[in-house]
Amino acid sequence: MDSVDLEVLKSSARWLADGHRVLLVTVVKTWGSSPRPVGAMLAVRADGHVVGSVSGGCIEDDLIDRVRQRGVEQERPQALKYGVSAQEAHRFGLPCGGTIQLVLEPLTLASGIAELCAAVEAGRLIARTLDMATGAARLEPAQATDGVLFDGTTLLTIHGPRYRMLVIGAGQLSRYLCSIAVGLDYQVTVCDPREEYTEEWNVPGTTIVRAMPDDTVMDMKLDERCAVIALTHDPKLDDLALMEALKTPAFYVGALGSRRNNAARRKRLKEFDLNDEELARLHGPAGIYIGSRTPPEIALSILAELTAAKNGVSLPELLRVEGAKAVREMAGNAVGCGAL
Repeated sequence: MDSVDLEVLKSSARWLADGHRVLLVTVVKTWGSSPRPVGAMLAVRADGHVVGSVSGGCIEDDLIDRVRQRGVEQERPQALKYGVSAQEAHRFGLPCGGTIQLVLEPLTLASGIAELCAAVEAGRLIARTLDMATGAARLEPAQATDGVLFDGTTLLTIHGPRYRMLVIGAGQLSRYLCSIAVGLDYQVTVCDPREEYTEEWNVPGTTIVRAMPDDTVMDMKLDERCAVIALTHDPKLDDLALMEALKTPAFYVGALGSRRNNAARRKRLKEFDLNDEELARLHGPAGIYIGSRTPPEIALSILAELTAAKNGVSLPELLRVEGAKAVREMAGNAVGCGAL
């Protein structure tokens, strides 16, 4: 769960505790283009105060106007669609005639929002099941890491802590990568036992640790909502992190380096008793091929690949650094041979 949606839940719980009526709005389905993804949330207080978003702003305005005029009058959750017609799509700012389906849920103290917030802040992954007919909500430990399921009778949403990122190395590239990662709402930890690097580290929103990388990986207890990126170019540091991270459920484990260094790294890691399946999880050289040369461009390349992995997008080999460079070399050799 990103910090925006957690803030929606925390504000809802606070408003309820203060005696306000609150309407919780959740995006449950989209067709075509949509400004906000499935699972995005908005809370509207009876006096029109609002936190979160479900669109580019026009749908929020309509919901706020509805609440201001009528209050939170409904007693049970209801589903609502916006943008069914081209006219509505234009009115509500939905691009390309998109359609969005929302669930509007009037909250009470029995909705379990305060308990849900406490569980998420404690680092637990929670499934919340809402009965559309009664408005009753049930909280249970979740198995999946993300997801929204809506069948018209129940709404299942998964809530959990923020995605975490462990970066090995506090060099220049790490500064750019971590700055962007903070903007992407990752909880970023930077590990580097070298004082000459950590003494100058000052990227806001990140945590710096000076322990050995393998110890840090184990201490963080990485799960499916974690990513690890090794950026030091020093095998004594990168390999220590990778050999432990590849044994965890982390959704992304990557390492910077050339194709030659990557091949040597894989050979070294195999000596640490990593099996072929674990080694296959390593993204190396990390990133997608965009011709990047500068540290900011390399950071963008790595985070693009990481984002695809987070969102379950399988990238074609031609987009990966190793595959793209191999094809470019083959093309160059073919041209050279033709010129002879």
